[in-house]
This record gives sequence, C-alpha cells and structure tokens, in this order.
Amino acid sequence: MAAEPPRDHADAIQDAWRRELPGVPVESIGVITRIWWAAKVFGDERRRLLANLGVDVATLDLLSTLRRSGPPYRMSPGELAEACMVTRGAITQRVERAVRAGLVERTTTGSGYHARAVTLTDAGNALLDRVVADLLAAEDRLIGHLAPERREQLADLLRELLAGLGGPTLTGQVGD
Repeated sequence: MAAEPPRDHADAIQDAWRRELPGVPVESIGVITRIWWAAKVFGDERRRLLANLGVDVATLDLLSTLRRSGPPYRMSPGELAEACMVTRGAITQRVERAVRAGLVERTTTGSGYHARAVTLTDAGNALLDRVVADLLAAEDRLIGHLAPERREQLADLLRELLAGLGGPTLTGQVGD
C-alpha cells in the first residue's frame, strides 16, 4: 500500500475553515482547491510549451479538432464552434489566424452558404504532429510520479466527478 502523501496547504486551509466555521462542510476544499491548483500547473505548462513551439492554445484546439475528425480533416464552421465549445465568432477569428498561417484553408463541400468548410492543410497536419507529440510527452512527465493504476483511478474519479456536474459534454481544450 502506498504511503499517504504529506499534508499540504489545502489541508491547512480546510483545517482553518473547520475551526472558524464549525458545522459548515469544508471537505470540498480538499478536492476543489487541489483541482484548481493542478489545473493552474497544467495550464501554465501547456501555455509555456506551446509558446516555445510557436502555437497558441486556441490554434491547437482548432487544429486538433480538425485532425480528430478523421480524413479528410474537414468540418463546417458551425461544427468546429460546437466541438471547440466556443462561439461562431471565436471560430471565425481562429480560422482566420490559421488561414493566414497556412495551417487550414477554407473549402467548399457543395453549393450554397452551408457548404463552407475548413480543411486542415499539410502544413497544419505536420505542425500538429510535432506539437501534439511534444505536448503529450510533457504532460506525461507531469503525471509521471503516479503509478499507472493510480492514473487510471484518478481518470475514473475525474470522469465520475464531471458526469455528476451535469454540464455540457466537454470536448474542447481548456485554457482559452
């Protein structure tokens, strides 16, 4: 059995509120505070790495969404907005930046207004291959101190937590 991790500042915060407000439930502090702190570490590291690789979070989200859609790596602006969980206006801005960088192109899939599409270019695909490989390696290092079975257990607990929150299905990237 693994040794218990040492107490941390979240424990001290929880203890202080338990002392100051007896009878008020403070157990959420131990979960939510640590999730916020972990999210900050993960988000800061992701932004730092992406900046070093010359890609911002929003562009990574756009390119990754197109790539995960499978060949021909093409989606309508509306589909992209929904998948990235942003407004159509935000997608328009993301697409415009990516078009200027040569990472995506505007295409058509037929005729009419609704036939507009965004397609990942070879340059966007190559950039994404390099960036995602480096990003996933870095993120693997961030959780490398956890044994594989603990990673799986944590993923299961977080999935259960998110499912219980009853919000929208989360599919995009965090950090915009």
